[in-house]
Amino acid sequence: MTWINIPKVEGESSRQAHADLPQGTFERELGKEGFYGPATQMYHRHPPTSWSKIEGSLKPRAFDCKKIKPKLDGPWYASLLFSNQSIKIRMLDIANSMDHLVRNADGDELIFIHQGSGDLFCDYGHLSFSEGDYLLLPRGTLWRMTIFEPIKGLLIEASNDSYRLPEKGLVSNQAIFDPAILDAPAIDDTFMSQQDESEWQVFVKRRNELSTITYPFNPLDAVGWHGTLMPVRLNWRDIRPLMSHRYHVPPSAHSTFVSSRFVVCTFVPRPFESDPKVLNVPFFHSNDDYDELIFYHQGKFFSRDHIYPGMITLHPSGIPHGPHPKALRNAEQKRGTMTDEVAVMIDTRDALEVSEQASEIEWPGYVDSWK
Repeated sequence: MTWINIPKVEGESSRQAHADLPQGTFERELGKEGFYGPATQMYHRHPPTSWSKIEGSLKPRAFDCKKIKPKLDGPWYASLLFSNQSIKIRMLDIANSMDHLVRNADGDELIFIHQGSGDLFCDYGHLSFSEGDYLLLPRGTLWRMTIFEPIKGLLIEASNDSYRLPEKGLVSNQAIFDPAILDAPAIDDTFMSQQDESEWQVFVKRRNELSTITYPFNPLDAVGWHGTLMPVRLNWRDIRPLMSHRYHVPPSAHSTFVSSRFVVCTFVPRPFESDPKVLNVPFFHSNDDYDELIFYHQGKFFSRDHIYPGMITLHPSGIPHGPHPKALRNAEQKRGTMTDEVAVMIDTRDALEVSEQASEIEWPGYVDSWK
């Protein structure tokens, strides 16, 4: 893709993004392709989020997932919160071990474990999991979970698509996390011991409808495999973020998994920028090619006030967003210290539909929290 590319400086401006801002100004970045494309930094007299009121459906929104009332155990009963033709985002609640198997024929699945622990059994073998793990399941994988502690998490379906690792370019394939850290299921004693000759049901989701396949034996009966297609596990603690003490690294640098129409990023603890001339809070931005959704996993979220673990914010394309006033006031106190937050960000190229279930757990006052 080619853009008109004519570098230009107009008026009172910094010569370096996110640094040396003109006195008394607030920087806003206008960007294409979710921080991957061309961008312009504008310098305003007022914060771009200092609105007095917003009328209409286009506004920042926040949702408290702790208020969701779980339905039946299993991924297909998880609350569908946000969706478009490329992605479905559910809140997964599984309190009891699954007595059946499931298969998603509509797309790859990415599960982020917010709370709980257990064992995953799938076509490829056995893989334990716990809080903070990503579990990536290729489309068509047959699986179930044995639960040790009740599970709460995000279930992110790449509808009719596949997950890939991001291109890492200049910083090498080992940056952020080395692919060697990814764990795959094993054909171990635990896996072999669950194979039996009793009746098992498989619930298959295709075009968002369920079909049931019944076997007179456990179809997780593999004795071995080889190849390059497999589920993998990654914990956020294994992510080593890109950082700079003299430049505020954009969210795209924290990409963890990518798909054709959206990207999944992970924010983990890192040092605040220490250079006194550099922004050490997220810059205001108008990321007008993407909707931005963030699930807050743990910690204290410096750039957001009144947002707690288990909540989700949605900033749709078409309206600028950035740090709350409290974060701006306290920025200098944070310089040289560490952030204390873990969050999952999903940037979608296509607008997200907010479900009725999500609307029921919405905090309507979020839009006024910048005042």
